Amino acid sequence: MAEAAGMFMVHQTIGSILCCQCGIPIQPNATYMCAKCDSSVSDITGGLLKRVNLVYCPECEKYLVERGKWDKAQLESTQLLKICTDKLKKSFNKLKVRLIDAAFIWTEPHSKRIKLKLKVQKEVPSGEVHEQVYVVEFVQLDHMCELCSRAQANPDHWVSAVQLRQHVSHRRTFFFLEQLILKHGVAASAIKIKQMNQGIDFFFSKRSHGVKLVDFLDKFAPIRSWNAKEIDSHDTKSNNYNYKYTFSVEICPICREDLVCLPPKVAVSLGNLGPLVICTEVSNSIALLDPFTLRHCFLEADQYWRASFKSLLTSRQLVEYIVLDIEIVSSEFNVGGTLYALADAQVARVSDFGKNDTIFFIRTHLGHLLSPGDYALGYDLYGANINDIELDKYKGLVLPDVILIKKSYEEKRQRRRGKPRSWNLKCLDMEVDDRGRHEQEGINSEYEQFLRDLEENPDMRFNISLYHNREYQPSEMASVTDEDGVPSIPLEELLADLDLNEEEDGEDIMRE
Repeated sequence: MAEAAGMFMVHQTIGSILCCQCGIPIQPNATYMCAKCDSSVSDITGGLLKRVNLVYCPECEKYLVERGKWDKAQLESTQLLKICTDKLKKSFNKLKVRLIDAAFIWTEPHSKRIKLKLKVQKEVPSGEVHEQVYVVEFVQLDHMCELCSRAQANPDHWVSAVQLRQHVSHRRTFFFLEQLILKHGVAASAIKIKQMNQGIDFFFSKRSHGVKLVDFLDKFAPIRSWNAKEIDSHDTKSNNYNYKYTFSVEICPICREDLVCLPPKVAVSLGNLGPLVICTEVSNSIALLDPFTLRHCFLEADQYWRASFKSLLTSRQLVEYIVLDIEIVSSEFNVGGTLYALADAQVARVSDFGKNDTIFFIRTHLGHLLSPGDYALGYDLYGANINDIELDKYKGLVLPDVILIKKSYEEKRQRRRGKPRSWNLKCLDMEVDDRGRHEQEGINSEYEQFLRDLEENPDMRFNISLYHNREYQPSEMASVTDEDGVPSIPLEELLADLDLNEEEDGEDIMRE
């Protein structure tokens, strides 16, 4: 039976055909061609887009990605490559073509043409996978985005405004915040920035940009804020309302190096600190130091605003003293990352030389820094006319004659006057009101003091970007030394002033 069954088995053989192009034997397929001839004849890019329009806003240099969404990209950048390939994704999916590689072909920048060389892959009916390279041309069409169109129609139009204020007699806090804002780019989308009396105003085209700036300030300064909105326009047909949002931000008036008399309730809540303390640092909290005991604490912003108070004396009232003698009382003590040492010192006002022989015997927290013959800046409580409500609450409090704040290098700086610095800072492009123009000389003096503070205090430089001065010649740099003991900024802390968007003949916005 097995042999009989084997007589009826049919052995199938697969025949072959000749390729219609080259005539070699091949397995039958739909194209009747071998793989080599098929790849030379078929075009897998048929139906794919070869010319695409790319909408570009010449004002903000952004490309239209999708309806209502614009992204900024430089020529031949990764961002622009992604924007271009995303335009072709729909046609790739429709024809089942896979993108393998993409690269830019150089075109003249003003030609309004962007060319891409693409390598694609597709499976043909014969079952083979073919690869092919082809070029797509993108035509750049200039069209202003909605925000730029609105700004062109009305340059003063804004949606949100942040009014930043600090009620003090100087602008040192704003100089520092300006550098933080520049480093983190939180004001890059501002339509306009205006320098006001005791503050700065920022104007944005979106509410979210204003909220972002307020949140940023809350991380770096003890602030409190309010917000309000008003109707800008109303479409009665669609019942849509457009609002203008205003954020009012007030910065704590206590600044670094200020002398503070703590209110009794605050002093008790801080473990009977003070009551006379020095503000050593201001961030989202206030660092306070008792210069007579080296006790310190951090006063949170919420805690300050619940029982706000003002400075007894500010840095504008510092007086220069000369150290006649000093005797260390305690060893160095680390307070919040900074070393201090208590010492008994004999000091005299520099202005008294040749007039009287008044000498003050004081205790200071700068024993680790000062030596006989050094100069120091401090508050003259002996000759000051102080009228403070909080100070009057302490009955029987004996005020010291002098409270030293920091070592002074003014005399040594006189020898280097006129020599440029090897570094500089960038600044915000701000409009200045009429009052600010009249006070420009005082602002320049305060800015110079801010630069000196950066040289003397490495902690202040931690969150600030410092740049090499392009106009500084190597010979000049070699001539500026620290042989006089004046603090300076090491070269390794400086950054190269590189701006990819800068024109060849353009100038950086620098504050000299």
